[in-house]
Amino acid sequence: MTGFAKYFQPEVLSKISRLELRARHVVEGFVSGMHKSPYKGFSVEFANHRPYVPGDDIRHIDWRVYAKADRYFIKEYEEETNMRVHLVLDCSGSMSYPKHPGTGRMTKWDYAATLAASLAHLLIYQQDGVGLTLFDSVIGRQLPVSTNRASLVGLAGMIEASTPENKTDLNAVFPQIAGALPQRGMVVILSDLLADVDGIVRGLQRFRHGRHDVLVLHVLDHDELEFPFADRTLFEGLEDLDQEILTDPQSLRASYLEALNAHVDQIRRACLNARIDYTLVSTADPLDVALTTFLASRLRRRRARA
Repeated sequence: MTGFAKYFQPEVLSKISRLELRARHVVEGFVSGMHKSPYKGFSVEFANHRPYVPGDDIRHIDWRVYAKADRYFIKEYEEETNMRVHLVLDCSGSMSYPKHPGTGRMTKWDYAATLAASLAHLLIYQQDGVGLTLFDSVIGRQLPVSTNRASLVGLAGMIEASTPENKTDLNAVFPQIAGALPQRGMVVILSDLLADVDGIVRGLQRFRHGRHDVLVLHVLDHDELEFPFADRTLFEGLEDLDQEILTDPQSLRASYLEALNAHVDQIRRACLNARIDYTLVSTADPLDVALTTFLASRLRRRRARA
């Protein structure tokens, strides 16, 4: 693998210790590849038409207007700079899986944190405002929305200073976060969503009641999605440290995957019903998958408003 694509690989990113540098690698690689992307230029909105003059870029000709008027017209755009995006990042103990990731592997926390920092870089690169909230069972550290590139240093530093270790209570914390958001905008939730589904759904609906656009990036580890364990294994709780189960994983695999898939399907359906964009992301996935999902979500909403 060569070029910008190499920066999307978790095993490569795990070797870069500083979050700010790691996120910058992701975004620089992603932006350099956008010349082939259908989402290029999504940070501007259509303003009006003007007659074509020699030298104009023919890519901006409105061919629908030409078909009606038999004359060339150019689409003109104006920058949109008022998008306010609130990144809501799960800092609970379950995000620390795997406890001993080994060489070339990222924990869910490392992956989600890198994704959050990358999104922040991308948003500010596009002149949008971005803020950050960390949470577990309560609201943790927060940064207000800013379009200042210098704020990226503070955002990355706040994430790096945090350790995922406490229990999760999405039923309580999501309404608190939604109520604390001062203005309507886009809310991007990055979490493993390992909690009671009814509580998750009620929390997500609270964001929608605030008229926020909501995007859920459901981050799970490859092990959680595939359950590849073969030998007798000791499973330890990440949020309930006293919980341990020594068992033959092969006897549990079918029922575990059935329960996990049911959990994911319930959340996905609830998001669909609430008009929330939902994407399941594996820590084994290249990060451009989640970045492209974010861009596609914004593009769909722009078209819906047009």
